[in-house]
Amino acid sequence: MKHEDILRWIQNGENSGTEFKQDDIRPEQLAKEIVALLNFKGGKIFLGVEDDGTICGIVRSSLEEWVMNVCTDCVHPRIIPYYEEVRIGDKRIAMISVDMGISKPYVMRHRQGENIYIRVGSTSRLATREEQMRLFQEGGFLHVEILPVPGTCFTHLDLRRLEDYFGRIRRLTPLPHKDKEWIQLLVNMEYMTEHENTGALCTIAGLVLFGRRPRKFLRQAGLEWTVFPGIEKDYDTRDRATLDKPLVALWDSQGEPAEDGLLELLMSKVRQHASREELAQNQLTRTIQWDFSPEAVREAAINAFVHRDWTRPSDVEVALYSDRMEVISPGPLPNHVTVERMKQGLRIPRNPILIQTLKDYGYVEHMGMGVRNKIVAGMRKHNGTEPEFDADEFRLRVSLFI
Repeated sequence: MKHEDILRWIQNGENSGTEFKQDDIRPEQLAKEIVALLNFKGGKIFLGVEDDGTICGIVRSSLEEWVMNVCTDCVHPRIIPYYEEVRIGDKRIAMISVDMGISKPYVMRHRQGENIYIRVGSTSRLATREEQMRLFQEGGFLHVEILPVPGTCFTHLDLRRLEDYFGRIRRLTPLPHKDKEWIQLLVNMEYMTEHENTGALCTIAGLVLFGRRPRKFLRQAGLEWTVFPGIEKDYDTRDRATLDKPLVALWDSQGEPAEDGLLELLMSKVRQHASREELAQNQLTRTIQWDFSPEAVREAAINAFVHRDWTRPSDVEVALYSDRMEVISPGPLPNHVTVERMKQGLRIPRNPILIQTLKDYGYVEHMGMGVRNKIVAGMRKHNGTEPEFDADEFRLRVSLFI
């Protein structure tokens, strides 16, 4: 790295990806900063630089060896960071470059204990319980969708939808006859989970897919629908509703729709506020003219549920403005997924049970190309507009334009 770049980096001060330290810090102090960066997006630690950016230089002998020992003894899983020393004036500083970790969560080991640190602004702190869950989820060690939902039991699931799914779609014969048999099947399929003290509880996936009123027990299981009169959020709304239904619809024995699910309720709202009927050229029949490609809206809503972070206590949001529709899915994109990679079809399933079940129903494409084929191509074909995808650490927002 050039001296000018290093000085510019130091002049910008500490931030989410930059930390300054003197080289006389204790091993666990350095390990804490390394772990926090690994659990975030990576960054650089400058040794021999004061908190205010003053260059004090390094004095510890065999500093590189000491840094590598810290990474071996105090950071788990172990890493080998990129280390370099540079001379600035008459002093030398060291730079430790850390990439975003792929084996989250990383822990700092000290005195027989392990602590998980995260980066928040320019500081490193202990991760909360919820933040630890997200790190385990990002590392692939935990699928939040199979966690139990307190207060639930088998009776909170819609037996009609279960019989339709396992009978008509999965072709399971014979179907269970007793509650105990159903519970065992659902536990095996991870729609329920055994609990030592309270018996079998519904998992997040089971409740979201088949629950009678999922939001009663899982606050974030619903969908917030809002229609604003202009192009900005406003207290004055034309329609506002919290939709609370199982995600999948119910079909009869002939495969005909018998009862809407959450996605069908949403599409009814979209048809009400973002479509109109027009006379066909023959002046005898009417056709529906949509403001947005219905396939694009449906795909964006499905993705918002199956790829969302269920540790976030907020609903999926769909907001209609005078010039666009926004579909907001809580939580960041999974590890190493970017907007461009997502548009090209990169698949890192965060909630595989939800995805597979909706594939069984036909809601989700098996190829994982719904973003490209239905949202992007669908809107281009519909009205020539380009959808926008905006992702950060809190949510993914998909914007469709009129």
